[in-house]
Amino acid sequence: MTALIIILCVILISIVLVQIGKVTELTAQIKGEREVLRDSSRWNSVLSIVFVVVFLLAVSISAWKYKNYMLGFGPHAAASAHGNTLDNMFLVTTIITGIVFFLTHIALFFFAYKYRWQENRKAKFLAHDNRLEIWWTVIPAIVMTFLVVRGLNAWNTVMADIMSSDEDYMEIEATGQQFAWIIRYPGPDGKLGARDFRLTTAGNSLGQDFTDRKNWDDPIISQEFYLPVGKKVRVRITAKDVLHNFYLPQFRVKMDAVPGMPTYFVFTPIKTTAEYRQELRKYPEYNEPYDPADPNGPKRWEKFEYELACAELCGKGHYSMRRILKVVSQEEYDAWLATQTSFYLDQVRGSEDDPNKGKVLDIEVPLRAKEFSDNVTKAIESSTAADKTLPLAHVMYETGSAKLATDSRYELDNLVTAMNTYPKMVVQVAGHTDNTGDAAANQALSQQRAAAVVQYLTERGISSSRLRAIGYGDTKPLAANDTEENRMKNRRTEFTIVSQ
Repeated sequence: MTALIIILCVILISIVLVQIGKVTELTAQIKGEREVLRDSSRWNSVLSIVFVVVFLLAVSISAWKYKNYMLGFGPHAAASAHGNTLDNMFLVTTIITGIVFFLTHIALFFFAYKYRWQENRKAKFLAHDNRLEIWWTVIPAIVMTFLVVRGLNAWNTVMADIMSSDEDYMEIEATGQQFAWIIRYPGPDGKLGARDFRLTTAGNSLGQDFTDRKNWDDPIISQEFYLPVGKKVRVRITAKDVLHNFYLPQFRVKMDAVPGMPTYFVFTPIKTTAEYRQELRKYPEYNEPYDPADPNGPKRWEKFEYELACAELCGKGHYSMRRILKVVSQEEYDAWLATQTSFYLDQVRGSEDDPNKGKVLDIEVPLRAKEFSDNVTKAIESSTAADKTLPLAHVMYETGSAKLATDSRYELDNLVTAMNTYPKMVVQVAGHTDNTGDAAANQALSQQRAAAVVQYLTERGISSSRLRAIGYGDTKPLAANDTEENRMKNRRTEFTIVSQ
């Protein structure tokens, strides 16, 4: 039905236009062609003047009305150190081209009025004028030279890379894919690890080289990400599949993310998210309700967030590449970063993608020590008997033997530290096995393993009066011995705090 109505309207409009043409022809025949031409020229010339006045007023009024929504004006002054350079360049270009825009339109429609058709007027043929040619060649050339030089200076300032490793800056990495940004931060070492596309798997989507120790502590941020105000930031930018674009409009940051061709952008945030909100708060249009359906809800300035967008049409899920960026103080940033954990240690360690499986990494030693210390403190403070028993999770033995594996020393040294921290603490070390093999042999092996742990502790200065060793064999399983995974849980060494 809608299509039929549209077709009928088109037919009706066509009929009206045809009839208007016929009326015009009839009028010309009655009044005479020259008189019709004179009237038409006069009206067209007057309407041209009216149009250009209304048009230029509309352009000026709309630009003034919506200036507070445009980057570089009103509350949207640049939030980065380099942003004012770009804003000034665009402002000067806008002023110059705006003047040309107004003058050319005024001249165009004024000439249409002044040189309208009139009886007894003859057109003058002007083939060439050297003076005019010089003016409209030299003046644009001077203006363009001025704009280009300013642009080159702005480019050299804005696109300068980090010149020295001694500069105070931080580096993060943004990888675009359909349809998300993968944001990677350096860990406590302050360095991003190496990547190789040939290492990309389902569990290692960035192709990180985990033989490079700089990768071990790098967190990957899956939700909103943070940056500290006043800190120079270098962003490594790349893509996995198609062309994307790393776009932070309020910071005047925009750079293509190209598969196989890493790019970068360096900028310094100078306004926190909270400070930018306070700037917006000064303007009436940002004090309107964020949700028109909820007039008593939060205002527009209260809901403002810096956003990372993709400024390329990278596919039908393009919109979902939106990510929230929060710019905060250095203290808030440090607190947030401390909550971010290593992708490698959380997701890859011990998996098929881990090239370091079976090794104890030096990065793990302090992490394990802190975890062990926290667990002992909780056990000391707890009044529940079950909480007093703790596993020695990283104590291992040679197969079928009570000989400690070399890497067990890290866990046992943590226990030595705890015994020294709590000099009155007395512990019982217990060995356990699964039910594979002879029960008596299992009990003897568990006793020997517990004794080996006690011996290690006494050799490092812990009094034997504070230590007990006992082997339970397979009599106290944690799980049914029906799978290899469960049997591994049952093969364990643990200690119980007897007194403290």
